[in-house]
Amino acid sequence: MDNNILLISSGSTFMVDAISKNLTEAGLSVTKAAPKVNELEKYRKEPNVFLFYLGPYVDEIADTLIYLRDICLENEKILCMIGDATEYEIVTSSIPPDMIAERFERPLDIKKVTARMREICLLNDELSRRKNILLVDDDPVFLKLVKGWLDEEYKVTIVNSGMQAITYLATNTPDLILLDYEMPVTSGPQVLEMIRSEAKTSSTPVYFLTGKGDKESVMKVVSLKPNGYLLKTMAKDELLQAVRDFFIANKKL
Repeated sequence: MDNNILLISSGSTFMVDAISKNLTEAGLSVTKAAPKVNELEKYRKEPNVFLFYLGPYVDEIADTLIYLRDICLENEKILCMIGDATEYEIVTSSIPPDMIAERFERPLDIKKVTARMREICLLNDELSRRKNILLVDDDPVFLKLVKGWLDEEYKVTIVNSGMQAITYLATNTPDLILLDYEMPVTSGPQVLEMIRSEAKTSSTPVYFLTGKGDKESVMKVVSLKPNGYLLKTMAKDELLQAVRDFFIANKKL
């Protein structure tokens, strides 16, 4: 089990020390960091589980919250938080609520927090063995729907624009990219061109997602030479089977 946790807090308080002590006694390895950009930069890669102890100071660290959001997205961190309703409201103005895997509200039951953090470390260990899929689409409803389907079998990262995809790929190498063909600003074909032009990503498999299934549209998509394409109208079982078939064919299961 990957049992490393980064405990983020402003200073060392009785409660923070008690949480750290209980996590350590439960067999988890705890590293402490202050909620500062230069501190968090040290942990961009490891560990993969963050536990953020909030406080009244959170309304003064907007830049840190944005940085934390970005590294959690780019490096697929599991982010958990301890705080009250007011602190959560401030934090979620910078960090989307669906990025927060677990919320613990005060008053705390430290034993329950410890037990849950052990479960989350086990989950992280399981997820680390799953294949990674980057899902790129500008439609938030479609993103949420398809991520929910794929989450059952894969580790899924979602971004809602072509440039976000390129930023993500600068530091990550997914096993498969599912890329919306039609997006504003930076289209799917443009993103594919950028992916193929970089040595680091040139061999990363890309499937286009297209809403048009007529022969002319499909031929246009295929002419760009992606590894394949999926219709956005596919049912859950069809889409999952198509992804499974890809990994089987490429001996990545």
